[in-house]
Amino acid sequence: MKVRFILIILILLSLSGCNKNRTHPVPNLPFDVTIDFSLPTYSNLIGVSGWAYVNGGSKGVIVYRRGIDDFVAFDRHSPADPAGQCTTLLYPDDDNYLQLNDDCNSATFSLYDGSPMSNSDWGLRQYATQWDGNTSLRIYN
Repeated sequence: MKVRFILIILILLSLSGCNKNRTHPVPNLPFDVTIDFSLPTYSNLIGVSGWAYVNGGSKGVIVYRRGIDDFVAFDRHSPADPAGQCTTLLYPDDDNYLQLNDDCNSATFSLYDGSPMSNSDWGLRQYATQWDGNTSLRIYN
């Protein structure tokens, strides 16, 4: 019984380590920008649950305001399209804006935390955010 338990643990550990040495398929490009919510382009970010597009990263960035002081920013380059050949970028679903769609690969991702929902082994590339508590948000890696 004890041998079987140890064998199961070893198998589980070896399987969970398979992706550790794989590199995220979306390129990690240097990115550092500060956006101003008082500009019309970013006015949706004034309220909680607002989102906006920002230029930068591999294929552009989508920023989402999860809470009063909580923002997330993800690259719009789908991890299901590592070569970046798809011309359609990730976009919020019309029926569920917390879901990002990849039309080329039928993949979906969570806008809330970037996790894959379907047809992708990888979550979205996330960027760090720093809010000044007023109208400026820095997005960087």
